[in-house]
Amino acid sequence: MDKQLYLIALIPPKQIGDRVHALKEEMKARFNAKHALKAPPHITLQMPFRLDDEGELNTIKQLNRFASEQKPFSIVLNGFDAFEPRVIFVKIENQRPIKELHLRLKRVLIEDLSFPQKKVINELHPHMTIATRDLTESNFYTAWSEFKSRPFEGNFRADSISLLNHNGKNWDIYKSFPFSEEEE
Repeated sequence: MDKQLYLIALIPPKQIGDRVHALKEEMKARFNAKHALKAPPHITLQMPFRLDDEGELNTIKQLNRFASEQKPFSIVLNGFDAFEPRVIFVKIENQRPIKELHLRLKRVLIEDLSFPQKKVINELHPHMTIATRDLTESNFYTAWSEFKSRPFEGNFRADSISLLNHNGKNWDIYKSFPFSEEEE
């Protein structure tokens, strides 16, 4: 039985997503870094994992239950940061609510879905990638010299988590799971 590849993420609304996508396009055009375009703008909560059909159904059920117990919260984006020498990303100013959400999700993944501990992100560093993997070291430093002081501001209400599925080439948003209506 074939196992599909998935990841779990927070997806920004279209207005923010379009701005981040434009930055990814700029990285492709100016620095020959196109790998980040394989996924929609997102904040990873769980790195890629494989599931068979039964595992997918159970994961959907558990994510739906989990999300319905969460409260929406605000995410503030401010400037850029990097993981030298290959990754440049939009910086998240208020990481705490995302890290707290991740800790709660981590419990569900390990306890309810039997994910192996080593397959679950241990310590999350929330970010929204604009260039990764295929950004050469020399292009990284050229781009980073500009982006480290370039302004970028935005904020949005995180009100759902999404399950993304890899179609063999790119990541697609497969299902989204809304949080409860009450604001945190």
